[in-house]
Amino acid sequence: MSLEKSFKIVGIGEILWDLYPSGKRLGGAPANFAYHISALGHNGIVVSRVGDDYLGKEIINFLLRNNIESGYIQVDKIRPTGTVEVKIDKDNQPDYFIKENVAWDFLGWRKNFFELSKKADAICFGTISQRNKATRKTILNFLKAANNNTVKIFDINLRQNFYNKQVIEESLTLSTILKLNDFELKIIKDLLSINANYSEEESCNFLINKYKLNLVCLTKGEEGSMLVNEHSVCKCPAYPYKAVNRVGAGDAFTAAVLVNYLKKYSLKIINERANRLASWVTSKKEAMPIYNPDIKSIVDP
Repeated sequence: MSLEKSFKIVGIGEILWDLYPSGKRLGGAPANFAYHISALGHNGIVVSRVGDDYLGKEIINFLLRNNIESGYIQVDKIRPTGTVEVKIDKDNQPDYFIKENVAWDFLGWRKNFFELSKKADAICFGTISQRNKATRKTILNFLKAANNNTVKIFDINLRQNFYNKQVIEESLTLSTILKLNDFELKIIKDLLSINANYSEEESCNFLINKYKLNLVCLTKGEEGSMLVNEHSVCKCPAYPYKAVNRVGAGDAFTAAVLVNYLKKYSLKIINERANRLASWVTSKKEAMPIYNPDIKSIVDP
């Protein structure tokens, strides 16, 4: 990939270990996202915080091994590295229990964050990492410090009770793109008092108009996805991979959307490529699988 096509893209928020019955795997939406950005040949950067413990050291070593910049990972001397208990149901759907008061809940502002935010082509963030005031303040400062042309993608990721109307609305006002799934759209409609009779498309248009968004990305599991902007709507079916593990598929989708959006491709191409990558990730055991040349050439040629 030529240097002209390489973007500097930040995932800010939680980095943690997903604890499965079979063992642990690195996770957290911003970390998954940055991994896929890097796997597609761009500069994926994680901004987060780990504990001064064995799990934290493992995270930093993993990032280094996978060519993901680790210089913006803070080390907390008091609090532990974050963990999440993950259970998979009979339909391969994940259920999460996210431990609280861990290192990434206390991400502090640093001078080098200001410089990074100015250089970033895009920033991805969500709601989970905003559950604590300390990290929320840092994320908002990071977004506000960015240049006006920096793309800010709000991958909403509603989990447990770690969200409220204020967090969601303030995040939306700072966003360029919103990414959510059909279940999350139902919650948002109720929370933001969107007309219950609105279709999915009408609800997306409402969000675009109210919060001045450039794009809304709605994922629908096996039904594929829908991209909506001010002028058009594009629907795409999921691709026929056998689902093994759905964890991380949404983060892969977000990464593919963002890279192709930055390259100014059409909604149709963006949607098809993002869907293909997300479907491929569901066929793997890991949320961060090793890319093969075929999938990479299709998603980010």
